[in-house]
Amino acid sequence: MVKFKSEEVTMLQIGDAIISLDIIEKKFCCDLNVCKGACCVHGDSGAPLTEEEMKKLNEIGHIIKTHLTPEGLNSVENQGLFLKDSEGDMVTPLNNGKECAYSFFEDGICKCVIEKLYFENKIDFRKPVSCHLYPVRIKKYKDFEAVNYDRWDICKCAVEKGEKENIDLYSFCRESFIRKYGEEWYEQLKFSAENIDKIPRV
Repeated sequence: MVKFKSEEVTMLQIGDAIISLDIIEKKFCCDLNVCKGACCVHGDSGAPLTEEEMKKLNEIGHIIKTHLTPEGLNSVENQGLFLKDSEGDMVTPLNNGKECAYSFFEDGICKCVIEKLYFENKIDFRKPVSCHLYPVRIKKYKDFEAVNYDRWDICKCAVEKGEKENIDLYSFCRESFIRKYGEEWYEQLKFSAENIDKIPRV
């Protein structure tokens, strides 16, 4: 069931997810030729991981290690396949506080080793869903999950491209939303975006 959380209409709810209206109102489309994969390089910590993803990394870590850059392998060997950051979240390790240990550079663009192996059919895990969903960030609480749009200056080109090509943020993240919440959930999100004036306030 879809419903708004207040008369002010700043967020809506689908299942246990409380979703910022930015998700259905903003435009966004990654432009790797401009940003060069900067979201995999900059930041205070690595990509957030779920318990299931940590288990998966433990299962396939031996395969991933053989394809890492020397810097990435050194980071994983010294820090582990994942670690706890300063906020208590489990995340991927970084290379000297910079790019993700699971990254590599191709034609000047930072890319993901895990995703590369997935598309080469060498592993069955694409990459952390937090990476797949970006710029959407999900924060888990006791009774619900908060789904928000994470604004970052390095994604300015993605906003410009999204506005130019009229690509909605929720549409851009369709595949990753379905991966996270399922097809039915995404269809409710899409319905919300297309019928925002008809959804009841509670």
